[in-house]
Amino acid sequence: MKKLVSLVLLVASIFAIDTLAAYPSKTIKLIVPSKAGGSTDTTARLFVETAKKYWKDADFIVVDKPGSGGLMGFEAEARARADGYTIGLMFTPQLVAHIVAKRASYTLDSFKIIGNVAEDPEIIVVSAKSKIKNIADLIKAAKSKRFTVAVNGIGSDDFLAAKNFESIEGVTFNLMPTKGSTEQKAAILGNHVDAAFMNLSQMLSQHKAGKARIIAILSKKRSSVAPDIKTGLEQNYSGLMTATRGIVIGAKVKKSIADKITDLYTKVVNDPSFQEKCAKSYIFLNLMNGAEYKAYLESLQKTTQKVYDATPW
Repeated sequence: MKKLVSLVLLVASIFAIDTLAAYPSKTIKLIVPSKAGGSTDTTARLFVETAKKYWKDADFIVVDKPGSGGLMGFEAEARARADGYTIGLMFTPQLVAHIVAKRASYTLDSFKIIGNVAEDPEIIVVSAKSKIKNIADLIKAAKSKRFTVAVNGIGSDDFLAAKNFESIEGVTFNLMPTKGSTEQKAAILGNHVDAAFMNLSQMLSQHKAGKARIIAILSKKRSSVAPDIKTGLEQNYSGLMTATRGIVIGAKVKKSIADKITDLYTKVVNDPSFQEKCAKSYIFLNLMNGAEYKAYLESLQKTTQKVYDATPW
């Protein structure tokens, strides 16, 4: 009996020591809900690289959890132990699209929103050989024939942007869901589809090289890295779409730890070297604090709900 009591006291003391250890005292995981090597993964690795500059004694690892349009990673972030040792990088609109489609076991309330890091504006792109030069040409072509458009999976920003375009302009696309931007690029560069809805970073190099033609960027203003590309608004098209990438932690992480992570986030995203490296990697910063980003996500969920109600997927 004495041995049992001693063992219990030993376990309790170890647990107490672990609990009282100053944060951070263990390796911090940054979960990325996508494959290694993509722009989302790159964003995470640049974030971690800079974070080590401010938390010199902390260890960080990036854990890629791709699958189901980000759902596997989002679920892992929501389920993580609320001790501050798991940070999540998430992206939109997939985060809210899974909620709207009732596939997610999480809600926005499952997370404490730390802030947004970057965005990747939606574009409409065609082959360099295409006769389509602008949105007006695209609408005319889509109304005159079977018009095939490549998107990155059901519920993605590409998919929602395409469905929104159909609704606004009264056209019907033959949507071709792909497994990612690599397939979309091949389809466009090989002139196998009429157009694609993608992100700016994914086709900017090809556009600049004259191998593809971006006919519109679906943001409020032109991009500083591609000032020649007109916005949809300049072409009398009102639809807007961008993919964002933000930082979250579990909603139950205690405030003292959440405040430390928020402070780290603020230091990282305002670090000149981080900003420079992001620019070189075509990662377009769009900084929003926790309150601003939460409001954005809530608004995006309402907008996505309207699209889903009209055309469920």
